[in-house]
Amino acid sequence: MVNSTFDTFTVIGINHWDAPVEIREKFSVCGEKKRSLIEGAGREGIESLIVISTCNRTEIIARNATPHELIRLLTTYSDGSLDEFHKYGFEQEGRRAAEHLFKVAVGLDSQILGDLQIIKQVKEGYEFSSREDAVDGYLHRLMQHVFRAHKRSRNETSLGHGAATVAYAAVKFANRTFDHLKNKNILLVGTGKIGKVTCKNLVNMGASRLTLINRTRERAEFVAGHYDLDVADMSRLPEKIVESDLVIVATGASEPVIRMEHMGPARKNPHFKVMLDLSVPRNIDPAVGELDFVDVANMDTLSDVTDEAYRKREKEVPKVKAIIGEELDEYERWLREQRVVPTIKALIDKLEGIRDEELDFFRNKISDEDQEKVEKLTRRIVNKIAAYSIEHLRDHHESEDVPRVVEEMFKLNGGRENE
Repeated sequence: MVNSTFDTFTVIGINHWDAPVEIREKFSVCGEKKRSLIEGAGREGIESLIVISTCNRTEIIARNATPHELIRLLTTYSDGSLDEFHKYGFEQEGRRAAEHLFKVAVGLDSQILGDLQIIKQVKEGYEFSSREDAVDGYLHRLMQHVFRAHKRSRNETSLGHGAATVAYAAVKFANRTFDHLKNKNILLVGTGKIGKVTCKNLVNMGASRLTLINRTRERAEFVAGHYDLDVADMSRLPEKIVESDLVIVATGASEPVIRMEHMGPARKNPHFKVMLDLSVPRNIDPAVGELDFVDVANMDTLSDVTDEAYRKREKEVPKVKAIIGEELDEYERWLREQRVVPTIKALIDKLEGIRDEELDFFRNKISDEDQEKVEKLTRRIVNKIAAYSIEHLRDHHESEDVPRVVEEMFKLNGGRENE
């Protein structure tokens, strides 16, 4: 039977609310791991799911899957254990699962309220699953409402006003730590999405003594060229750490980029420095934080709750929740309408079958010249009859009697049997 509620939806995951960064990095699922997870789900009969994996969360939303099945998938295709999930993870089903997805996408569930980056990461998860043919019509339709809710939250409220990204929070954190950045030597390792935005924010806050390092030097030079900044090769990382007051690391590496061996020159010539790790999995070896002259901050350190922009965004939360409620209700109405879809399909098949039979009977009795005209005429008649019936079915999709009457009237075999 076509399910007309949210009952088929389930979400499970690990996120920043309960899991520290050292746990979140274990559950990170990106690239080939994500593809393997989706393929594994398909082998288990789970054909519609989206994996969202960011610096602050790894979550799976799926249709027709139990929490136990999704948890097993996540622990199988990540480095996280079942015990760790049960300690730090969460699971939700039904409408609450769908509502959670909306809150994540619009930024209500983010570490930085109204985070501007999260919608891109949700879209990337959706597009990845779509390319793997792992999004069915029901999940696809839900995602359209999710994206519409995000757009409305930006157009109809002030949730997106002011800077609201991890990159911005990182620079604000650095600015508070040093009072000002103008005369500080800063090293930025990684010029990907977060790195580029971080670089722009650093420059806007007065940083001028800024050096960029990236595994691909050309990418670093491309970003540096916009602001007339210095670039160094990855091989010079240890000496650049020595010179720096602030080191920010934002790469997509799956293992630490800065390790204890990179700190050798700095340990011979120690002076206080802050090292900020914006990556999950972490890109600064935790052992580096044990050095007396180093303060290492990671994603769990960042917060902009004292920022005026945050307070303004917080006032918009009730409005955004109302938008989410409206979009969820609209989707639920669409779900209920799907109850009559099997009857509609069966009706169309029946009418087309009658038309084909009659055309076959008269095909040898009319000229070739008239056959095309008769074809168009009969198709128009069938379409008009079907249109009235379909409209009536959609208008009465809550009723059990109306579909049954249509099925009995037209002697449909495909209606109830296909539900």
